[in-house]
Amino acid sequence: MLALIMAGGRGSRLQMGEKPLVTICGKPMLSYAVHAFAAAGHEVVVVASHKTPFTKNWCRAQGIALYEAEGLGYVEDINAAAADLEAGGIPFFTGVSDLPCLTPDIVTGIEDAWRRAGTPACSTWVPRTLCEEHGCRTQYTEVVNGVPACPAGVNILTAGDSGAQNELQLLLHDRRLVFNINTREELALVQKYLCRKQSV
Repeated sequence: MLALIMAGGRGSRLQMGEKPLVTICGKPMLSYAVHAFAAAGHEVVVVASHKTPFTKNWCRAQGIALYEAEGLGYVEDINAAAADLEAGGIPFFTGVSDLPCLTPDIVTGIEDAWRRAGTPACSTWVPRTLCEEHGCRTQYTEVVNGVPACPAGVNILTAGDSGAQNELQLLLHDRRLVFNINTREELALVQKYLCRKQSV
């Protein structure tokens, strides 16, 4: 399955240059998402824009497939990439570039749950209390299975299926998905969590 990793925004809240290239434990943040999807067996394409020229250069140097979007917005760039890269009716992953704790087993678990559900789309969520427990973002919440939850940043959509798609709302009680990096405080938290874990 195609996996579009969205890396076309400025990441202005973090104020550290292009967010996909901010290093965590010595590696660009984007590299973690690329590895997670590729190791799970998916065809990775990074969706970048004129706002992230160094990210585009990094992808070229690493031999990672690149789609150059207009940078009009998250949804707009997804729609443009899907229209240009996919035939109608084919499902694909979307993921954000700032999920450094994403792993192949999480990606596979999401796909398995979506296939069992049989819906055109899947959105992933983590309980708000889990985000709060780890000091992470809770700007947007929605009730999923009776639980206040925050978006986890990984979705499945079906290309060419216009309008709102019937979706599985998948609630994942996995602390690795709370680290969606938008602020320096969140960056410090994930540095502490991930670098310590890698050194064990």
